[in-house]
Amino acid sequence: MPMDPAPKGPGAGPPFGDWLWKSLLRGTQAGIAILDTELRFRYVNPAMAQMHGLPGEEHTGRTLAEVLPRMELSEEMLLAVLADGVPREIISSGQTRADSPHSRRYWQGSYHRLTDPDGQVVGIGAVVLEVSADREIQRELERARERLLLLDAAAVRIGSTLEMERTCQELADLLVEVLADAAGVDVLASGRGEGPGAPPPGTLRLRRAALAGRPELWAHAGAFGKPGDFIDYEAGTSVPRCLETGLPVVLNFVPDEEISRAVPNAERVEAYRAADIHSGLIVPLSARGEAVGTVTLVRAGASAAFDDEDVAVAGVLADRAAISLDNARRYSREHGIAVELQRALLAAPGAPHPRIDVATRYLPAGATDLVGGDWFDTLPLPGGLTLLAMGDVMGHGVGAAVEMSHYRSMLRVVAGDGDLPGRVLRRMDRVLSAAGAERPATCLLGLADPIRGGAWFASAGHLPPAVVAPTGTVTLLDVPPGPPLGADLRGEYETVYVPWEREHTLLLYTDGLVERRSEDIDTSLARLAGLVLPHATGPLDALLAGLVQRLAPGAAEDDVAALAARALP
Repeated sequence: MPMDPAPKGPGAGPPFGDWLWKSLLRGTQAGIAILDTELRFRYVNPAMAQMHGLPGEEHTGRTLAEVLPRMELSEEMLLAVLADGVPREIISSGQTRADSPHSRRYWQGSYHRLTDPDGQVVGIGAVVLEVSADREIQRELERARERLLLLDAAAVRIGSTLEMERTCQELADLLVEVLADAAGVDVLASGRGEGPGAPPPGTLRLRRAALAGRPELWAHAGAFGKPGDFIDYEAGTSVPRCLETGLPVVLNFVPDEEISRAVPNAERVEAYRAADIHSGLIVPLSARGEAVGTVTLVRAGASAAFDDEDVAVAGVLADRAAISLDNARRYSREHGIAVELQRALLAAPGAPHPRIDVATRYLPAGATDLVGGDWFDTLPLPGGLTLLAMGDVMGHGVGAAVEMSHYRSMLRVVAGDGDLPGRVLRRMDRVLSAAGAERPATCLLGLADPIRGGAWFASAGHLPPAVVAPTGTVTLLDVPPGPPLGADLRGEYETVYVPWEREHTLLLYTDGLVERRSEDIDTSLARLAGLVLPHATGPLDALLAGLVQRLAPGAAEDDVAALAARALP
């Protein structure tokens, strides 16, 4: 196929004479250009001219900087191609004279040295393709990956407990790490007398639950208030508007007048300016269709304003946190009911026989755990006898606390005749099985006789009782356990008699006192039996306090209930 050996003169066109080559140059979507040794244009095909937004003939004789003043292209790389003849792939970016939907355009070009038949260097040939759309897709994939990483971090770091305050603080801390110079989390006040007096008419009251910020902003901490503060927002300002619409509110480089409408009072405008805060973002917290509160993010100093990507990421993190906050709020409500119910039940055990001194102790597992079904009771019976009871209903929460009251009430009815503990347990089990008890329970009954110095015990799947001698040694009593109550197993409950000597203390307890998840129960019981308790003949309250301190010095893994009984002289 014939081809012209060289251009016929500067600007005379491409060094091809055949119509096929010309058709290829004019029809391709790739931009093709020829530069001379001074990096001036000698030829551009129609695709290159369209990329640059300049007719082809207006390129001829002009430098790259003259044709593309807003383009970043390394001339050093092009000079290196001229010098060593090694082709190079170069990515360039910027804007040309042509209109484009992209805020920044990208091109990938291949550049190689051109020589004449005598081997003389005459310039550079360039083949360029625009890759702006591919770059946008790549950036979107990177943003999606970053969001996934943030969601992964949020899943691990936000909502690690069922405490609302801690969950809010975890969200604020994460937002400062990835999005903001400072962040605050406000939750809606409950409306039940929260805060200093009633909120002014036409205002919305929120409580500042958490606050986080970069160290350089803490000098202006007064601008943000402090956790625990109640903030009343006027209707129509940014925070109420965010909650009403469920949409984020962006405040980038806004004037003081608009800031004054976003903050609770005008005094904070000066504090914000002193901290060099220039932009804010308010995102709603809502879960299951119900508003929980808001998240406020601010940027200061040299930080950029908030963009659409920031808004999207903040919204995703807020949505993730809102679910955890709603779970914590629901738990707090249920936990409060269960605690009050359990306190009411445990605060009023029956009065024992006057010849017996009894002390009890209850220790909940912790603020983040649901209340368990541990319970105890004492019941005076005819003949100077006292029934000691310790039980543990399966499960946690309001249901366990309610079932605990059923067991306790049933015991008082069934045990009123003064039967031996084994018979009482059999009677209770029959009634519970017939009624279809929702939750099985373990139970230990002790019939104490301080006058004759003895006690009878029977167990429904409960841990064995113990006796603390005046010397402080602890001995476990061998009481065969029968099946738990309400399990519909129809088992037998054996009654065991043990002597109850002077100044010896009977001890009943639940598994939370001794049990550890990492060890066998026999090991746990052996640890109890190996104790030597000081002041074993002193006040029973002190004895129980020392026992709990020895066996559960930190936060207990489960609720702890204990009962100690000693015959009075």
